[in-house]
Amino acid sequence: MRKSRKIRFASLGSGSQGNATLVSCGSTHVLIDCGFAMKETTRRLQRLGLEPEQLTAVLITHEHTDHIAGAGALVRRYQLPLYTSSGTNNSGRIKGEIPDWRGINPEAAFAINDLEICPVTVPHDAREPIQFVISDGANRLGVLTDLGSITPHVLRHFSGCQALVLEANHDPVLLARGPYPASLKQRVGGDFGHLSNQQAADFLTQIDTKHLTHLVASHLSEQNNQPYLACTRLAEAINTTPDWVALADQAEGFGWRDIQA
Repeated sequence: MRKSRKIRFASLGSGSQGNATLVSCGSTHVLIDCGFAMKETTRRLQRLGLEPEQLTAVLITHEHTDHIAGAGALVRRYQLPLYTSSGTNNSGRIKGEIPDWRGINPEAAFAINDLEICPVTVPHDAREPIQFVISDGANRLGVLTDLGSITPHVLRHFSGCQALVLEANHDPVLLARGPYPASLKQRVGGDFGHLSNQQAADFLTQIDTKHLTHLVASHLSEQNNQPYLACTRLAEAINTTPDWVALADQAEGFGWRDIQA
């Protein structure tokens, strides 16, 4: 794989209403998840200066609607390869014909042009959920959302990244007091649900963060969390200030951030 000078990454939006993360290196543009309808995906891509036809591929972490809602329509319209685990594909949740499906072995890294993709198995209530560490040969970006607990496997793969997009889904007190029914509260807070602010912070204390130049709190619950709580907890874990921690929100995601060697 040819080394490039930098990875760029941005978010189209992050939360229970839709998720999509854009990673670019040179002329390679990979969309991780597509939880928005195609028209809205197009609008959000254009906000970041990219047209859908410029995408190189779409990668899916798992089959929940907020990650796949627009995936089928997007890859059909623009004849894009769609990468998923076999479990995600076999779930039948991605509707319609997929013109170019490419299976991901969760234990095997692979290349998409200028990017090396390392899939990582995570504990989440889906068929075969994965998250990703992405490299240009010099720098590593970790995208880690939608998991209910931290495993040694996750720690090993995400340690030493230069950038992390990290789930901080809920504050346990707000979740307990919030409007969700008891069964949903149990699911969200369980080992196969979503990371709390404290779990995300604990994760940061267990990995090598000395090379970390970007940290983005993502997949925040609008009902069960507050941006200040999430950013404060993550900042404490790496001994920085809350304003250093960026936020991926539902409406705007976040703009381009560069990782340079």
